[in-house]
Amino acid sequence: MRRAAVCGILVAFAAAPAASAAPFTLELGAPASATYGDTITLRGRVAPPLADAQVTISRDGTAVGTATTGADGAFVFRTRAEGPAAYTATAGELASGAVPLAVRPRLSAHVVGTGVVGRPLRLVARVEPVGPLRVVVRRGGRTTVARTFEGSAQIRLSTRVAATYRIDLAAEPPAGWLPAARTLRASAVLPRLTLGSRGQSVRILESRLRELHYALPSVDGYYGLETYQAVLAFQKVNRLPWTGRVDARVWRALSRASVPRPRYPGTHIEVSKGHQFLLLVQNGQVAQVVHVSTGATGNTPLGRWRIYRKVTGWDWVLWYPMYFLRGFAIHGYPSVPAYPASHGCVRVPMWIAPGLYSRMRYGQTVYVYW
Repeated sequence: MRRAAVCGILVAFAAAPAASAAPFTLELGAPASATYGDTITLRGRVAPPLADAQVTISRDGTAVGTATTGADGAFVFRTRAEGPAAYTATAGELASGAVPLAVRPRLSAHVVGTGVVGRPLRLVARVEPVGPLRVVVRRGGRTTVARTFEGSAQIRLSTRVAATYRIDLAAEPPAGWLPAARTLRASAVLPRLTLGSRGQSVRILESRLRELHYALPSVDGYYGLETYQAVLAFQKVNRLPWTGRVDARVWRALSRASVPRPRYPGTHIEVSKGHQFLLLVQNGQVAQVVHVSTGATGNTPLGRWRIYRKVTGWDWVLWYPMYFLRGFAIHGYPSVPAYPASHGCVRVPMWIAPGLYSRMRYGQTVYVYW
């Protein structure tokens, strides 16, 4: 036997020709980029595996910490991204190659205020650790602010009338840093809307509902039956009272909502009896959310069904019906109240039924769950 020191550890080797001993190597890997202040994870390995070896991690030539290898020779080191740098690892006489890390400034921004007409609304933005901040504010498509700030900005947004704002922010860091950019949207709206309301606040409401894939034929600024039904669908999905009216609670929910997620993959229809809404799902994504009314006696059948019959136009009093079990169908109907009211079918608004009919084929699945 002979002994040799590797990475500060005494290791015993069986006698063998020197040419057969594999050379030790030290590898280091890091993320390609990060945001200032983020925790980054560096991973490496001594090969062939060498356990309990101490590895020193350096940033731009200055040691920032140590790690110890496991039984497989691997090690992990975490540190804070403080700027563009090159990381290296050393263990005894072993050294890794330099691994570069690109870093972008941290750009934080939010809008403070209720978003109600006549109430204060302002933008608060900041870039860390360095660099100018470019802010462009557009109101209804017209630029109202285009300024460069040093480090941080606070900008008052007018709420005299209902309006929508698009806010583009860009950090302009020094050489060697990655650029950073964000876009925010904000609105000033009337606090309460209901059937018969008109104007820009209704347009903002309708635009947001369509963005979230709630069924609406157009954005026309009039709170008619179609808008009322889309609001009902939103309230049902988001577990709000089924009023069909918009208040501060609905606006708050709209501001943080996302497109609903289906329960099942593929292309199909999902109907929630418990919450009285329908999801048209295409390729695993919700394409449309629809307000519905199911059986008044609770007789709409739960389960997985398939469309076996379709009728173009009227079939008795059912408009563009798609039958999925015996006489049970998804169909258009003049009255679709906020509560279960049908004889057992799934009622949808009249204008929606032809579109659903055209998107669904014979044999496609209908899931009905609570």
